[in-house]
Amino acid sequence: MPDLKSFAAELFDKLGVEVDSIEVLTGHRTVVKVSSPESEKLIGPNGDHLRALNAVARRMIEAKHGVEAASFLIDINSYHENQMETVRGQARMLAQRARLFKHDVEMPPLSAYERLVVHELFADDPEIKTESAGEGKFRHIVLKYKVGATA
Repeated sequence: MPDLKSFAAELFDKLGVEVDSIEVLTGHRTVVKVSSPESEKLIGPNGDHLRALNAVARRMIEAKHGVEAASFLIDINSYHENQMETVRGQARMLAQRARLFKHDVEMPPLSAYERLVVHELFADDPEIKTESAGEGKFRHIVLKYKVGATA
């Protein structure tokens, strides 16, 4: 397993980006939590730079240590976690709508990871079932009310 903290420190150093701290959190998913005063530069518009940074970092680790080692996420100033909490909140609100009207509700297009987060959120829900629909960048989740579910 690669030393992700050292890898991230070297990566940001080569990018010429100031970093206050780097912490590696393991659990459901390995997260390299980075605190930086230059977060705007690293995150970019709508997280575009952060997604690109993650793709490049994973390819670098994959080339050196194999595919299994490339299962991590770099999160700058908790941007990614805040985005996931926003997606969870939106999903909960739309699920309430599905329950109230006993009707399917579609979410806006989501990334593969965001869809995974929503699927996991409702995995054990007795009233809501999730399904992915659409293709490519239009892929989204449909929150389906389970007919016969008791309220």
